[in-house]
Amino acid sequence: MSTQESAITARDIMHQHYLLVDGFVTVADGIKLLCERNATVLVIKKRNENDEYGIVLPSDIAKKVLAPNRAAERINLYEIMSKPVIGVRPEMNVRYCARLFDQFGLALAPVIDHQHQVMGIVDYSTLVLHGLAPQHGICV
Repeated sequence: MSTQESAITARDIMHQHYLLVDGFVTVADGIKLLCERNATVLVIKKRNENDEYGIVLPSDIAKKVLAPNRAAERINLYEIMSKPVIGVRPEMNVRYCARLFDQFGLALAPVIDHQHQVMGIVDYSTLVLHGLAPQHGICV
């Protein structure tokens, strides 16, 4: 079998445990949404077609709100987000996703299609459990 036929892509392994939200949502409301919708990451919507996506991880909330004892109901997500996000193409091979994560210190990345819409999220767990493990007959 050729490498082209066996290549696992970001589209193959991405998950849907994210929420697309407005940057003016408070951190408290963002946490509530994460709990209610069983999500692991908040992707901040673009304000217009020339804008870029932002991202807020639970680690951002812990470091920028919880640790310094700031009031979650007084802080908007745009104040603590990382922007612009580094996204991956749906067709990107999982090996290149892993290299990208390592080179830029990423924990995850949104999968962004050709129309610049978020399709899903790729993280280290999905890279290993759904990208690498099946190639070795593990976790299938």
